[in-house]
Amino acid sequence: MKINKFKVHEKGLNRFFGPLEARIMELLWEKEELSIKKVQLYLEPDKTVSFNTVMTVMNRLTEKGFLQKRHEGRTSLYAPILTKDDFLNRQSKELTHELMDEFGSSVVVNHMLDALQNVDEGLVAKLEQKIKDLKKDR
Repeated sequence: MKINKFKVHEKGLNRFFGPLEARIMELLWEKEELSIKKVQLYLEPDKTVSFNTVMTVMNRLTEKGFLQKRHEGRTSLYAPILTKDDFLNRQSKELTHELMDEFGSSVVVNHMLDALQNVDEGLVAKLEQKIKDLKKDR
């Protein structure tokens, strides 16, 4: 389940998905399992989206490995394969590795450390402990 395009200038899930895909994933993470019709109904207050469009997007998300589909009678029910936290954790880890491969560990880690100037002390303490643990394991 690899994201092929990371959109730097987008926000939230739109960095990983198209707008409708992101809305559907957010909805399924909240509701856990829904039919196409239920997803369409939940989307309706924001904007009218046809059943066929929702079905196409959900089937593509299934083909890409983000959703799983099961049948209950004649109804197909869809659910996310990963929790939202697990998805974001995997994507951020993958992105970090790609940045390190592309630009080098030193550059990426330095920029990440620069970004820590405005974080709480608890996070800094956890990172310091992680560095100590890494040194011990060598």
